[in-house]
Amino acid sequence: MKFKTLWSACAVVIGLAPLTAAAHDVGVGLQLLGDGKISREPKVGYLFACQTVFNGRGAERIGPWAQNGVWKPDAKPNVKGAVDWPNATITLTVEGAQRVVRSNGLPNHPTGLFPIDKADPAYKFDRNPNAIAEQNVLLRIPAQPIASGRPSCAPMGMIGFALTGAAIFNALDAVGRDAPAYEIQDVCSGHPERGGTYHYHDYSSCMIDASGKAGRHSDLVGYALDGFGIFGPKGDRGQRMKNTDLDACHGHTHEIQWDGQRRPMYHYHFTDEYPYSIGCFNGTPIKAPPPSPVAPANLRPTIAPGPGQPVGGPQGQIGTGNARDQAALAAAAKELGVDVDTLLIAIGPPPPNFAQASRDLGILEARIREVIQRARAGR
Repeated sequence: MKFKTLWSACAVVIGLAPLTAAAHDVGVGLQLLGDGKISREPKVGYLFACQTVFNGRGAERIGPWAQNGVWKPDAKPNVKGAVDWPNATITLTVEGAQRVVRSNGLPNHPTGLFPIDKADPAYKFDRNPNAIAEQNVLLRIPAQPIASGRPSCAPMGMIGFALTGAAIFNALDAVGRDAPAYEIQDVCSGHPERGGTYHYHDYSSCMIDASGKAGRHSDLVGYALDGFGIFGPKGDRGQRMKNTDLDACHGHTHEIQWDGQRRPMYHYHFTDEYPYSIGCFNGTPIKAPPPSPVAPANLRPTIAPGPGQPVGGPQGQIGTGNARDQAALAAAAKELGVDVDTLLIAIGPPPPNFAQASRDLGILEARIREVIQRARAGR
C-alpha cells in the first residue's frame, strides 16, 4: 500500500481529512512540523541546536496526526493516568547576583502513568519505558541577565525549568525530530526521559498563566538557563504570539513584570509554532548538571563482575557492590571528568548502554569503555 493511501485510510479511522502542507492556515487546527528546522546559527523559526547528529530512539510509530509536513495537536492521544506528586518542591531565592533554584524535579500537577502501560492506546505509538523519578536540582542562574551579544546554541536535555517544578527541554526528540508532534506526552504535555526527569518540550496547559487566560500579557511561567524569563503564549494585547513576533532566539524586549517591578526587559515566549520555547540563548547560559535521580540504594547495580570478566560481567552489570568496584568507578569517573553518580546514570541500568553514555556525556564511546576497563584492571 502506498504511503498516501495508508495515510488516507488512517485518517478516515480517526476522523481526519488527509493533512497537507497547504492546509496550515489559521483556524484549521494544524501546525507545521519542525522536522529539518535545525540551524547552525540563530534563525527565526528554527532551533539553533548544539547537537545536529542524532542516534537515539523516539516514538515507535508516526501517528496519523503528523503527516505531509503538518500535524494536528488535537488529534494526538495523551498518556493516560492522573498520578499525584504531593512531595513536589521548588524554591527560588535571589542570593547576591544569582537566582538559586532548588527543586526535586517533580511537577506540582498530576502526570500520566509512566512507563506507558501496554493497555494505554498511546503504547501503540510510543512505548516510553521510563519512570518519573525525583531529582536533585540545584541551579544558579543570573538574577539580572544581560544579552551576550552572541547567541548560543540550545543543548539536548534541560534548557530551562518551569515554575511547576518540571524541566524544559528543547523542541527535539532523540531522533532530531519535532518532539511535541511525534512523542506522546500526558495531558500536561510532559513525560520522563531515561534518567527519570519529567519535562516539557512545549507549553503546558498545566502552567499557571492567569493573566494570559484573562486576555492580557502572559505570566512568567519559567526561566531559561541564561536567566531570562520564559512567559506564556500571550503578548501585550493578549494576542497569541507567533514566530514573526519574536527574534531568532524566540524572544523580544518590552516592559514586563520582573521581581515585583515593571521594567523593559528581554524575555522569551512559548508559542504554538516550532521551536515552541527558545530557539537559542540570548544570554550566557549556565551548564546544567545531568539528571541526578534520588533513588533507593537497592535500585543501583550491585553485582560485581568476576575475575577476568569484561566490564558488565556475564549479565552486563557494572559492579558497585564492593570497595574494589567503587574505587574503580571513582577512578574512571575522575579520569572522564564526571562524578560517579553522573557516570552511573549515563551508563544506565543493566546492560550498560555505552553508546547512550557517550551521547549524554559528550565523550567518545571507545574512551568510556577503555577508561572503565583500565580502572577495573587497576592500571
